[in-house]
Amino acid sequence: MATLNAAACGQLESAELAVPGYDLSARRTGIVHFGVGGFHRAHQALYLDRLFNAGHSLDWAICGVGLMPSDERMRDALTSQDGLYTLVSKAPDGSREARIIGAIAEYLYAPDNPEAVLAKMVSEEVRIISLTVTEGGYNYNPSTGQFRYDNPAVAADLAADFTDPAAAGPQTMFGYLVEALRRRRESGIQPFTVLSCDNVRGNGHLAKQMVLAYAQRKHPELAEWIEAEVAFPNCMVDRITPVTSEQDKQMVAEDYGVADAWPVVSEDFLQWVVEDDFPAGRPAFEEAGVQMVDDVEPYELMKLRLLNCSHQAIAYFGLLLGHTYAHEAVADADLAAFTRRAYMDAEGTPTVPAVPGMDLEAYKDQLIARFGNEYVRDTLARLAAESSDRIPTWLVPVIRENLAAGRDVTASAAIVASWARYAEGVGENGEQWPVVDRLRDRVMAAASQHDGDILAFLRDKELFGDLAENEVFAEAYTKALVTLREQGARAVMRWFHQR
Repeated sequence: MATLNAAACGQLESAELAVPGYDLSARRTGIVHFGVGGFHRAHQALYLDRLFNAGHSLDWAICGVGLMPSDERMRDALTSQDGLYTLVSKAPDGSREARIIGAIAEYLYAPDNPEAVLAKMVSEEVRIISLTVTEGGYNYNPSTGQFRYDNPAVAADLAADFTDPAAAGPQTMFGYLVEALRRRRESGIQPFTVLSCDNVRGNGHLAKQMVLAYAQRKHPELAEWIEAEVAFPNCMVDRITPVTSEQDKQMVAEDYGVADAWPVVSEDFLQWVVEDDFPAGRPAFEEAGVQMVDDVEPYELMKLRLLNCSHQAIAYFGLLLGHTYAHEAVADADLAAFTRRAYMDAEGTPTVPAVPGMDLEAYKDQLIARFGNEYVRDTLARLAAESSDRIPTWLVPVIRENLAAGRDVTASAAIVASWARYAEGVGENGEQWPVVDRLRDRVMAAASQHDGDILAFLRDKELFGDLAENEVFAEAYTKALVTLREQGARAVMRWFHQR
């Protein structure tokens, strides 16, 4: 078995494993990416690897940047492997495609050397800063849409003087972006484009709004320049990518002969729709299969409201029903019918505009098939994690739009109620699960009050706004939560057969 690195890469090629067909030593960083996780490596990095293999310029390689203590593991894995890793995509029929990806030329863990990160971002060769920092990484209140200045790390960055060589470096993405743009402006270097690749509506608009909110407090004049000169294109990203398991590492070692510290496994489906707004230039994304468009929103709403919200539909109900994996959840006839008909058809689809070139019925059928891909083994625990970032961002807008139009919200109310029931932390058979959420203590404390106040969970205005005061929604939510607690998830699922 070979340890993965640039020197060994050529020896690893086989009929089952593709390796980079380009000179790894010729890679030059043109993109700095914050948030190098499994999804980024299965998605954006793959598209660039495709371009490099097709003979396109190697000047668009990625420098990954990590900010969080958990990113030390990625630093160690990628640095030891010259940025290389194995990507295995798995189709529903069990077939696989495996390749070594070489698009990440370098990786910087920001706390090790903040100035090295800033220097990289300021270099003229870097023309895109891309982001997969999760829905919570944009530091805003989902109910009000306002930037959260009370975040301690943000407050520290706002108070720091980064012009002082003795000052510690930034702690946040906002600190790095704004300081790098300040330095580029002072040096007369064209600003980079900021490309958000996160699952939020209008991700480019949101990134711009939050960066400007920070900059207006830090450097008001610079904020005006950023607003006028820096592009923040929107995009829609899609590929189901579960957390890498020890079994995945073992599979890569046994089946492909590669000792890889952190491989990635994903489904075979892949989509990226990008607003074509890159004043400083961009790779030829369209030649790698990216859809470059003038308006991303229809694609974005289709994906957020049909895929992401449906993931939440199966996550909590699936766990309450005793399932572990997404494919088990959609094999459950009651839960599959609830997800496809009660949520997707009745409540999700009416909020999705016409999408150029897309048949929504076929798309929804495809989603159920993708969820049912047993070879991906996507866990419901992953789908249920960080719900306080996901439900307010993805599902609450669907609820509000349907309420305003006088449409049904019963299935959406049941999904929110299933989250509230899940946040109690104990399942129907006494099983316990770790609730993984940045607001874990808060949501679990609210869920613990259900005996005395059935709407306690819904009263969190940061997460739900005024939904607890909306009679139509509160009634549907209460009915679902009471039934979940007294009769179980199966009883709620079976309501929808009778409607």
